[in-house]
Amino acid sequence: MSERGAVLFARYAYPPNELGYCGPADSAALLRPADTEGIERGARQFEGAWCYLEFLAETAGLDDPLDERVVEAYWIGNDLLDRADPAALLARMRDRFRGQLGGTWREAADRALAHHSFQVFDVYPWAGLLRSSGQPTALSVLDRCRIRTGVVRSVAGESATVESRPLTWTGTALIPGPPRQESVRWSTGGRSLIPGLAPGDLVALHWDWVCDVITKAQAERIESTEARQLAALGSVSATA
Repeated sequence: MSERGAVLFARYAYPPNELGYCGPADSAALLRPADTEGIERGARQFEGAWCYLEFLAETAGLDDPLDERVVEAYWIGNDLLDRADPAALLARMRDRFRGQLGGTWREAADRALAHHSFQVFDVYPWAGLLRSSGQPTALSVLDRCRIRTGVVRSVAGESATVESRPLTWTGTALIPGPPRQESVRWSTGGRSLIPGLAPGDLVALHWDWVCDVITKAQAERIESTEARQLAALGSVSATA
């Protein structure tokens, strides 16, 4: 098992786990970077994410679903996504997620992607609920559940003010809105998976948590992959 990959997984998986949305009961275990075996045990309990990680590893000929390249592909995106066959992924998902209600993923044979944005916008039912009702809660969940990029403007203790672009709903499409500042956390109780933050840092965000300081290339990959998913979502909506 890759220790770097395990810690990278924990950085992005901790926020929804802390909120009780997915993963094991002990979310604090993901904030123990020295216990990578514990992180791996926890990662296997993320039913959705683990399916994608296994698929990406097999496609790349790797024997470790927590290989750092695999983990990066799922949360951020990299060339491993380009090697994965959408139809093969969908076949795997039909087996693993047969009881999953809602979503448009069953009809996604040509666009299924082993990336967190596909899980958020196609597998979860929130996008469909937003299209049918315009419900603000659905928009909020989609905005916070996705991996989004931002720039740190200030840091105060375990919190930071970050400028990012929230999703907005036009009535027919999800699009990035104007930049806004939001308060997020990068540490809790003195525990964090990143060494620190400074104004000007480019970061990846998940819910109200700073997952990592990222490069410009990684930010572009996050944004371009999301744009692809939102465009596909618009096409589904137009034909529904």
